[in-house]
Amino acid sequence: MKRHSRPGISAFELLLVLAFLGLLFGLLLSAVMSARQAASRITSVNNLKQLALALHNYHDTTSKFPAGNDGNNYSVAAHLLPFIEQQNLAQQIDFKKPMTDKANDAVRKAEIKLFLSPQDPVKKVREDAGATNYLFCAGSKPGLKDNNGVFADGEALTLAKISNANGTSNTVIIGDTLKGDGGSKAVDVKRQHIALKQAALKDIKEDAGVQDFKDNKNVAGDRCSSWLDGRFLQGRFTGTLLPNAPEPDVNCEYLGGLSSLRSVDGKTNLAFCDGHVQTITKKVDKKVWQAIVNWKNTDPVTLP
Repeated sequence: MKRHSRPGISAFELLLVLAFLGLLFGLLLSAVMSARQAASRITSVNNLKQLALALHNYHDTTSKFPAGNDGNNYSVAAHLLPFIEQQNLAQQIDFKKPMTDKANDAVRKAEIKLFLSPQDPVKKVREDAGATNYLFCAGSKPGLKDNNGVFADGEALTLAKISNANGTSNTVIIGDTLKGDGGSKAVDVKRQHIALKQAALKDIKEDAGVQDFKDNKNVAGDRCSSWLDGRFLQGRFTGTLLPNAPEPDVNCEYLGGLSSLRSVDGKTNLAFCDGHVQTITKKVDKKVWQAIVNWKNTDPVTLP
């Protein structure tokens, strides 16, 4: 009986099949990653919307926004707890004592999902504090005091004042940013910044921290390490640098400095006083950027 031989697959054909399968896997992986990024962005946007709504509910209850700094360095976020279904946690805070007091150690460690952006793979900056990705706007100038943002140091603002100036739809109240990674080596301005003394805040220039970052001097990585803390680069930011700027942030003893909202993909989510959320890129015009972080601005604003 004659046996018929079956033709086998050649090495070349095998390579073609493997290459085709690899291509399909790469396309599938890319699609999955894109879907995850889109879902993460939607969640971040929803977080901002909820925080903006909480601010409006606070305003409805007290006829004003919370102060950017309440005197004991509690953040705006801390005062919003009863308006984001965290009443029990709010009752554990002793607002009469400094934010850093031991009486608040347990609260400080609490992790609140609403304060964390899924776009940021870093979930915690330090072990003794719950972190945040959302900073409240203090204005376009470096110092927190006498600034022009909704949450500058000083008088608590009303929606009426903002409406009569820049307008609620043109005024930023919250920005989404990446946290620090706790590191002390200059690796990436998205994660580390420069820490200088208070005296450096006076007449600070936009490139103030550039050389120090190159020289690996005065480097810190504690941005957004505690949602309870209302100080600079903890609970608030200044619009002194464009989003995703190449220059590092500069923190002058938590009293102000230079800051940029950082992101993994070059896109930055912002919440405005009227409650809407918008995504911008680093290509935003500097004049427009400084106008939308300044509630006192009266010049016409065309949002990107």
